[in-house]
Amino acid sequence: MSAEPHKKESIRSPKGMRDIWGDEYYRYQGLFEKAQEIAVYYGFQPIETPILEHEELFSRGVGEHTDIVEKEMYSLRTKGGDHLVMRPEGTAAIMRAYIEHGMHTIPQPVMFYHGGPFFRHENPQRGRLRELRQFGVEVLGTQKSIADALVIRTLMDILEEAGLKNLSIDINSMGDTDSRPAYTRALINHYKKHVDALCPHCRERIKSNPLRLLDCKDERCAQWKTDAPDSVSFLSQAGKQHFKEVLEYLDSLSITYHINPTLVRGLDYYTHTVFEIIADRGTDSADEKTQINADGKGADSADGKTRMHADEKEADRKDMAGLAIASGGRYDNLAKLIGGKKPVPAVGGAIGLDRVLMMPGVKAPAPRIMKKPKIYFIQIGFEAKLKSLSVIEVLRKAHIPIIQSLSKDSLSAQLAIAEKTAVPYVIIFGQKEAMDQTLIVRNMENRSQETVKLAKLSEYIKHIK
Repeated sequence: MSAEPHKKESIRSPKGMRDIWGDEYYRYQGLFEKAQEIAVYYGFQPIETPILEHEELFSRGVGEHTDIVEKEMYSLRTKGGDHLVMRPEGTAAIMRAYIEHGMHTIPQPVMFYHGGPFFRHENPQRGRLRELRQFGVEVLGTQKSIADALVIRTLMDILEEAGLKNLSIDINSMGDTDSRPAYTRALINHYKKHVDALCPHCRERIKSNPLRLLDCKDERCAQWKTDAPDSVSFLSQAGKQHFKEVLEYLDSLSITYHINPTLVRGLDYYTHTVFEIIADRGTDSADEKTQINADGKGADSADGKTRMHADEKEADRKDMAGLAIASGGRYDNLAKLIGGKKPVPAVGGAIGLDRVLMMPGVKAPAPRIMKKPKIYFIQIGFEAKLKSLSVIEVLRKAHIPIIQSLSKDSLSAQLAIAEKTAVPYVIIFGQKEAMDQTLIVRNMENRSQETVKLAKLSEYIKHIK
């Protein structure tokens, strides 16, 4: 008796990565286009960096003892022996491009917007994927505090235009090279007193990356965070002045902020300002409330479906409340870390598009390419099929989008699809019409139809309602 043949398992997308298609694709595209539009109004220009970069760019720029470099990078070795990684973040690559192309010779500051996929091998969870999508803005070549405020204002505008409300800023200052060493020593001394009670990761962080102590989520370490030294107390005079000016700009813009002394964003390149934009911390949104009758049921649902939907939305809101959906800061040290001859003062930030689109109440605008078709194109017979693409090209040049099923042959099958799509008009192109260079335009509401010359089709379609 022969053994059963081995059954091959179907291949799925890698863990923490996913396909984006249909309406979800257009939501991402619409949000990205809105972000582009706002960034352009503020003076940012586009840049796109490679998805693959040299590993050293991040080990030197982000820091060898950060989680990104130690645990999360997807790395590979090329046939030529190069050590490359799939970009885990965008800032280091932007600075690399600035240095490589001699951008210091053009008028400063240089302002870029950028976006796309980034890759981190971490535990996938809600709002955190291994292939994540971001939109970021960077201002390179100025140490002025107004640049910090400009980045924050731009990101806030994008999020607010996407329909998010009750946003606030967590902000802190990491100081400059004069104040950082003293703060780091104080932090180490504080945690060393409790070293036996710390989690294993934090015992290692004391030696390798002390700032990451404040990022620890382990309950064993949480209690030591509350009375840890804060970085603002160690700021140099220049650091105090910079931070004061940034806060004054936020006040003038009526942007709500909270000085969070435990916010450090423990990457080696950060100096001065660090910030996170936080989703609704729990304030009720009138847009999300469901009207409830005296009997406690949803106003428009006898079977409770509306109430269930409201409960799900409320659970989603609570789940996402307090989540950082954008972050950034100043990185004046980055250029030197990656081999630049001179320091390049810079500041930037990025929005997590995946998280934003998961937020209750988000209203991703329709992308510009999205035009709702009002015509279903039907062809019947081989002669008509031969000329169908030419007819569609006539409509395309006239900027008239359509729906079609060129693979179908049956008139009834195509009409059935047209009914389901609820388009107001149908174009019928059969054997006779192909010979006569005409088409039939049918009004699907009143079933009236008219024969139109192919040469006059685009003008005719433009004038119908």
